[in-house]
Amino acid sequence: MKVILVTGGAGFIGSNFIRYFLRRNKDFILINLDKLTYAGNPDNLNDMEDCPRYHFVKGDICNYELVNYIFRKFKPEYIINFAAESHVDRSIANPSVCAGTNILGTMTLLENAQHLWGKCPPKGKRFIQVSTDEVYGSTASPDDYFLEESPLAPNSPYAASKASADLMIRAFSKTYGLPAIITRCCNNYGPFQHTEKFIPVCITHALQDKPIPIYGDGRNVREWIHVLDHCVALIRVLFYGEPGQIYNIGTGEEICNLELAGKVLKALGKPEDLIQPVTDRPGHDVRYALNSYKIRSHLCWNNKYKLEDGLAHTIQWYKANTGWWGDRS
Repeated sequence: MKVILVTGGAGFIGSNFIRYFLRRNKDFILINLDKLTYAGNPDNLNDMEDCPRYHFVKGDICNYELVNYIFRKFKPEYIINFAAESHVDRSIANPSVCAGTNILGTMTLLENAQHLWGKCPPKGKRFIQVSTDEVYGSTASPDDYFLEESPLAPNSPYAASKASADLMIRAFSKTYGLPAIITRCCNNYGPFQHTEKFIPVCITHALQDKPIPIYGDGRNVREWIHVLDHCVALIRVLFYGEPGQIYNIGTGEEICNLELAGKVLKALGKPEDLIQPVTDRPGHDVRYALNSYKIRSHLCWNNKYKLEDGLAHTIQWYKANTGWWGDRS
């Protein structure tokens, strides 16, 4: 069997990916390396515990000795790096922690991958760096869309740390021939997302009749994708993507935060006066928007979920799983 190493697999996107991947790829053994910080929840993968092809290792991607041990023991042929400090507010409060995981942790994985794969032809190997649209910064106008070739202009410590990791991925690809690929996705939503994120905040606060905080005037625009559509895109990149390339992953469905909160309230039959404006975030980007033509045309990927349907599915999941999020909201 082939071996895939997933880092940060107990988090929101990682746990959805692991479940989706293992159920559709029977010839893989999957190793999940996760530090289990506040965002990593082992309960996300309770249904995988009895799967003989799934192995969990608790640990930090910055721990070189541990990562080296995993590479020597399991010899992964595929690596997907989800592990990250991903919350912008937390990165503003403590940028050094964000930089440590997102930059130095990525370096640790790269060095071990190069050491393992450098001893033999890298044919069939893949290192996927799961990045973010935030590395591009904010669009200059409402008509602009970021291409994979657009310059990096991060505006938060989180975005800067992810951009730094992307550049190191590029360097290892160009210098050592490491078969690495970068993906940059728009905002995700769906089951198992931590309640500090925007859509879970809207849903869980509305369910409890608590105020929903909205930064500034709420006119900041984001592009949204259901997490399972992101997982499908990553699998397409993993098996068919070209090493050394970057792939934007977006749906084209843009909506401002204020309107999105209103949709959640309407779906739950709650009043709009639950929305509460709060002081804006420092350096808050106005709009992210991706041109995703490359992955659609080259890798034949298309998103399945429209925002209305995906949002309804997500709301239903949080309503049915109050035990999962009740102590996190």
